[in-house]
Formats: sequence, C-alpha cells, structure tokens
Amino acid sequence: MTFNSHMDLALEEAQAAAQRGEVPVGAVVIGPDGKVLAQAGNRTRELNDPTAHAEILAIRAACQKLNSERLPGCDLYVTLEPCPMCASAISQTRIARLYYGASDPKSGGVAQGPRVFDHPQSHHTPEVYDGISAEPCEHILRDFFRQKRP
Repeated sequence: MTFNSHMDLALEEAQAAAQRGEVPVGAVVIGPDGKVLAQAGNRTRELNDPTAHAEILAIRAACQKLNSERLPGCDLYVTLEPCPMCASAISQTRIARLYYGASDPKSGGVAQGPRVFDHPQSHHTPEVYDGISAEPCEHILRDFFRQKRP
C-alpha cells in the first residue's frame, strides 16, 4: 500500500486560519476508506472558544459525519504537534494514526511536555508519525509570529 499524505490540505487550513488572524494550525481527518471526512483550522479567536483548535473542530465534524463518538480506523493530519487537550481528544476518539508536521516544544503534548499517549490513563494510543512536511508547517508558523511580533 502506498502512503498518501494529506498534509497539503492541513496546510491549506492553516493558511486560511492565518488569514483570519488565528494561529495557523490546520487539521484533516481521513476515514478508513482514505477519503476526507473533515478539515478545519484554528478558530479560537473567531469563536471566543479556547477549545476551538483545528484538531478539535475537525474531530467534531468527522464524528458528526459518521454519527459516532469515536473514529476508529481514521487518520488525523495536523500541521503542529497537538497540545495536551487535543492529544487527549485524539485518544478518546480512538483515532488510529496521527501525522503531524512541526514539533511544539512550548505547548506540545505528544513528544513534548506531558506526553499524553504515554500516560497510564490514556485510553488509546494511536500510531504517531512526526515531521510530515515539517518545513512548510514550521514556515507558516514562523511567518505568522514574525508579523505579529516584529
């Protein structure tokens, strides 16, 4: 089976988030059939909702589409290492594989900080693949913050 990255769609969502003034993070949920179930970018400022991270929004939309509280067999592509809140949601929904681009030493929850999936109370641990399209994922974040903090 050939690996087909969907990080380009996540990067498009990140770019759209940046244009809205949001931190440029994008996420895409791929169903077991390989088709896009949902995609989203950060909307925390727009919605005045600290939980409106790209991952959470994409997971919610995919669950709605499948009429299920869980997403077994699904993949999640995200441009930035998920924070602890998002990593916990990924575990709760039983996502099979997580692919992320840029690592997040400050706020990450997968390979950094609390390492949510390594915690004994984690309900499920997905397969994790980091560094997918890392350079463009890092670039969009650097550009965004460079403009915010010259």
